[in-house]
Amino acid sequence: MTNSQTAWKPAALRNVGIEQKMGAQIPLDLPFMDEFGRTVTLRQYSTKPVILALVYYQCPSLCNMVLNGIVRSARSLTMTAGEEFEVVAVSFDPHETPEMAAAKKTAYMKEYDRRGSEGGWHFLTGAEASSRTLADAVGFHYAYDALSNQYAHASAIIILTPEGRATQYFYGIEYPARDVRLALVDASHNRIGSAIDQVMLYCYHWDPARGKYGLVIQNVLRIAGLLTLFSLLTFMAIMFRRDFRTAHPYSGTNGRPETNPQRGPV
Repeated sequence: MTNSQTAWKPAALRNVGIEQKMGAQIPLDLPFMDEFGRTVTLRQYSTKPVILALVYYQCPSLCNMVLNGIVRSARSLTMTAGEEFEVVAVSFDPHETPEMAAAKKTAYMKEYDRRGSEGGWHFLTGAEASSRTLADAVGFHYAYDALSNQYAHASAIIILTPEGRATQYFYGIEYPARDVRLALVDASHNRIGSAIDQVMLYCYHWDPARGKYGLVIQNVLRIAGLLTLFSLLTFMAIMFRRDFRTAHPYSGTNGRPETNPQRGPV
């Protein structure tokens, strides 16, 4: 962050914010603990695109809003966590425990309410060295405020490719399902999603400043032109075929008029 960007902020927030690092590689082998107390690494979730949320589970407000936003968006998707994508929440509070993570997972599994999805949601805790390194890798800057005994941080989720590269940042606490779906399809290198999703990706481009997909008029016009051309060619083919049959009424009957056994020649 530049001096001009941070000069107006209170001292406690000077180093807080989000610095987009599009294409940045996260360290996949950092050790964490999952909600069962098992040692895991992010590499274990790198077979599918990932929705990454950096939060802490005892946060009194904002982190819960981020997780609520993920659930609302995920419930609107036809894709299912654990099948087409993974959700990984990582606590950056080193004092939080797997038991706290397990309680969060239980609550959000009830909210998500989709059978067989438990294996697609992961709530991790770990040492500060791991969470800080991960946060720095994706440009997520936070700070501990000793006076309030809370962390100052921004709100966002980050879409990762299966290889662990950051591709999209969604800010705030509401994440439009259409945009999240397109981001997951894009991050998967088009291995998930439908043909319609591929067309939508062609028509929409990611606007990092706004944190959402915007319509690309040029691409829409190209598709509209192709559809118009296809319709015109189809119409011309039908008309040529009709004119040919009118001009050559006997071409399909060896030069003889078609007959009807009861009505005679027609």
